[in-house]
Amino acid sequence: MKRRDVLKILLSAPAATMVWTDAEAMQAVSAAQTARAAAEPFVPKFFTATELRLVRVLADIVIPKDERSGSATDAGVPEFMDFMMIEQPARQVAMRGGLAWLDRECQLRFDKMFLDCSGAQRTAVLDDIAWPAKAQPEFAHGVAFFNSFRDLTAAGFWTTRMGIDDLQYLGNRSVARWNGCPDAALKKLGVSYD
Repeated sequence: MKRRDVLKILLSAPAATMVWTDAEAMQAVSAAQTARAAAEPFVPKFFTATELRLVRVLADIVIPKDERSGSATDAGVPEFMDFMMIEQPARQVAMRGGLAWLDRECQLRFDKMFLDCSGAQRTAVLDDIAWPAKAQPEFAHGVAFFNSFRDLTAAGFWTTRMGIDDLQYLGNRSVARWNGCPDAALKKLGVSYD
């Protein structure tokens, strides 16, 4: 199964499991798109310049560019994350600590920071934290960080026009005439209009 498909499944979970509101997500996306449209360089309010570079690389590992759409960075996910860190200060320590954990783990294994590691080295570290059920107990902090990071990446990406197009979402379109729910769907659900 492709990583993008796994993320789509994760996003189908009830919205109650998310810790941000739809309005916050849309506001963050709007701010990122406005900054991009103005062609002004993004100036983070939370991340340091080095952290932002790491966030960009990591977000693009989670959602890379493919034949259907751009990457997480193309969609403005790092800007979204920066906004969310300011809007939700309770997440700041975990985010900054998780980014530092990645660098420390890479230093221990490869004597390099995450950004200086090869793709294979980055993958080796991320594989140890990306699958919670298979992760070793000593990676618990990394697993918690990566779960949160992956969720923020997915929320940021799939609330943009690029992400909605990637999902091939057909909602939010006007319908000239509504004939009700199709009979096959009613039958499957075991309900009727009676």
